[in-house]
Amino acid sequence: MVDRIGGALAAGELRAGEVLRLEDVQERYSVSRTVAREAVRVLESKRVVTSRPRVGVTVRPMSAWNLYDPQVIRWRLASPGRAAQLRELAELRAAVEPAAAALAAGLAGQGVRRELIAHAQALTSAARDGDSEGLVTADAAFHRVLLAASGNGMFAQLAEVTEELLKARRDQLLLPERLDTAAVRRHLDVAEAVAAGRRAEAAEAVRSIVESARDEVEHLLGGP
Repeated sequence: MVDRIGGALAAGELRAGEVLRLEDVQERYSVSRTVAREAVRVLESKRVVTSRPRVGVTVRPMSAWNLYDPQVIRWRLASPGRAAQLRELAELRAAVEPAAAALAAGLAGQGVRRELIAHAQALTSAARDGDSEGLVTADAAFHRVLLAASGNGMFAQLAEVTEELLKARRDQLLLPERLDTAAVRRHLDVAEAVAAGRRAEAAEAVRSIVESARDEVEHLLGGP
């Protein structure tokens, strides 16, 4: 129910400022009042609507939504505005992940190094075998460890955002037929630089990875 309404919101079928009564939600989606009320409560928690007695359920502008919520990201990626969402996610990664890598290089211990190398090796194997599922799993795990190793809790929570982007590229056929093997190998470069405490090198290797991914998406979307 929440996904159905959220998808309609992201697609612009329900516009900012539009007001619905709870009865309208029940009728539109053929659900009970209890289900409608619970769905609205979840949507309120994501800041996509507000609900007030004697006013109804008001759709908020997208700028007010919790745009970091993985479910909201999925709605936007499934909407006609998916290109804008993909670009925003790529820009966010480009801004954050190099800084996270530099911080990780100053803090990470041997356990983190082993994890990063293991995930980078799994990523390399998946790319070689054409295993898109394994590639996304290993890539998401690598960046989750890297962001957590930064020691910045806010960076660490962006791992979910990165994972949604990687899944979207797989599910929406936005992975190139021939993977950039150089970008895959650079994950090992990141792991080595982090382990050696080479902050600038770690940041530059990650910057190269996320910029390559952004360029691939732009090409597949038909952008400049």
